[in-house]
Amino acid sequence: MSFKKIIIIVLFTVILPQVVFSQITYGKITYERKTNLWKKFKHNGDVKEWLKEEDKNKIDMFELYFNDSLSVFKPQESDLAERMSWATSKNVVYQNYKTNYRLTEKKIWGEGFTVVDTVRQFNWKMTDSKRSICGYQCRKAIWQANDSTRIYAWFCSEIIPSIGPESFVGLPGAILGLATEDGGVIYFAKSVEIVKPETTTLLPKKTKQKIYKAAELKAQLEKDFGKEKWGKAMIYNQFAIW
Repeated sequence: MSFKKIIIIVLFTVILPQVVFSQITYGKITYERKTNLWKKFKHNGDVKEWLKEEDKNKIDMFELYFNDSLSVFKPQESDLAERMSWATSKNVVYQNYKTNYRLTEKKIWGEGFTVVDTVRQFNWKMTDSKRSICGYQCRKAIWQANDSTRIYAWFCSEIIPSIGPESFVGLPGAILGLATEDGGVIYFAKSVEIVKPETTTLLPKKTKQKIYKAAELKAQLEKDFGKEKWGKAMIYNQFAIW
């Protein structure tokens, strides 16, 4: 055997296992979500009268558990009393990427709804912009949600399942950062833990609640609240982006 072939074999023996090992297929990602409530309620003319400076930015924490085919995104449990709990939504999102199934548990004005749909499709545009999040090199992608709204996502190819906060997926790796263009809503990972979740954690529990299809619930809300300006804004926030 030639010296060149020996060198090639040694390189494959040493480097290839490191490449395979560096690809993460399961774990837990903890996200911080910062919502600028002045921007969220900007169409309410007197928002600054009842929403003071100290309440301008609201912080919520979430956890995303995942393996190579399943994920669940949910609010982080806490015993601390929450201020301004009404001001932001806290969805629980279960996704099965093999069956293309998505189940979302929503709370709208305190009432719970269970919604089923397919895993969402996004037309992401890749950029060359990069940044480090939780020690992982992430690349920026952009989704044009509509004429006035763009979403920025930073994804990491070392975590190979196509996952992210809420129902955002479709990139070649995990989304560790997500933000609206105006900075009104920002998600950033605070930690990544390589821990294998129990399968039962990743599957929704049986419920006696009515299960809606997304289009069905949207139509119901439009019928009940669609004539009001605030109702239109609520429906848009629930279905158009998040």
